[in-house]
Amino acid sequence: MASISLSRTVSAAPDVVWNLIGGFGSLPDWLPFITASTLERGGRVRRLTTADGGVVTEELTSFDAARRSYSYTIVDSPFPVSAYDSTIRVHSIPSRPDEAEVQWSGRFFPGTGTEAELETLFAGIYRDGLEALSGTIDRR
Repeated sequence: MASISLSRTVSAAPDVVWNLIGGFGSLPDWLPFITASTLERGGRVRRLTTADGGVVTEELTSFDAARRSYSYTIVDSPFPVSAYDSTIRVHSIPSRPDEAEVQWSGRFFPGTGTEAELETLFAGIYRDGLEALSGTIDRR
């Protein structure tokens, strides 16, 4: 099983960050390569449209507002992976109330391609996403 975990410190209080990214349908608010998110099945499934017109369907598997985290699986996507499980968390940073650490991690089995190639692919998605989040926070 392959795994990736990246984190980034952003210049906003943890609750401010969570208010931006904590909604399961909120990816288009901070992730430029997701242009639309349609919630289905009572908000437990999101159908994402990518900037290039691709569609990714994900299902919420856990949500903890008090701990500022949620986890999800990929139900259907163009990515050659199976058993994909990912978590986004917003952590407080001791003695730095106006900053937060955002962690995005995932685990999966490669379908086609090597484990290293797919780890690189998802690491790039997470890195670019966290960078976009930081830019969104900075513009507010």
